[in-house]
Amino acid sequence: MDIAIPIYDRFNALDAIGPYEVLSRLPDSRVTFIAKEAGPYTTDNGMLSIIAEARLDDLAHPEVVVVPGGTGTRPLMHDDVMLDWIRTAHETSMYTTSVCTGSLLLGAAGLLDGLDATTHWLELETLDKLGARSTSKRVVEQGKVITAAGVSSGIDMALLLASRIAGDEFAQGIQLLIEYDPQPPFDAGSKEKAPPETVRLIESMARQHLEQLAANPS
Repeated sequence: MDIAIPIYDRFNALDAIGPYEVLSRLPDSRVTFIAKEAGPYTTDNGMLSIIAEARLDDLAHPEVVVVPGGTGTRPLMHDDVMLDWIRTAHETSMYTTSVCTGSLLLGAAGLLDGLDATTHWLELETLDKLGARSTSKRVVEQGKVITAAGVSSGIDMALLLASRIAGDEFAQGIQLLIEYDPQPPFDAGSKEKAPPETVRLIESMARQHLEQLAANPS
C-alpha cells in the first residue's frame, strides 16, 4: 500500500511525522514523502528539514493521501500543481486525509464541498469559505475523506485510519507500541478549554505571524 505525504516549504513537522509514525507500521505499507521536486523542505519554524524522496508525478495514484498543514499552505491554496495532484490522487485513493491546515488544500482543490471537516481552530472560518461545513471536532470522517484538527490530532486521525485499513485490534497495537497515552500537564488543548487570556495570546501571535508572512512571502 502506497501512502503519500506531500510536503512543501513551511509545513508543520508533527503534522507529517505524527501520521507517519502510525501509518508506517501498517502491514505491507510504504510511506513516501513527496513534493514538487525531490529534495529537502524546511518546516514552518525553520529549524528542521525533511527530504522528499520523490516528485508528485512519481506517485500520482497512492492508496492513501495525508496532506499536512503549516504556514506554507496559504500560497499553495492557489498552486495548480499541488491542487491538481490532490484532485488526481483523490480520484483513485482509498482514503484522502489531512492534518491541521492541510484541509485548506483539500478545500481549495474542491474536495470538501458540502462535507463536514475540521482544521486548526484559528482557520475554521477559512474552511467554511472553501465550501466545507467546519466543525471543531478533533477528527472528522466523511466517507473516504478524513480531516484532523490542529497538529497533534494527526496521530488520532492516523490511528482511526489504521483501524479502517487493518482493524481495531491492529490499530490498538500500534497505539500501544508508540505508547500514545496523552496525559498533558494542562487541560488547555482546545479553544473551549484554554483560559481566555491564553486564547487571546495565541490569536495575537497568529495575526503577527501572518502579517510577517505577507510582508516576506519568500
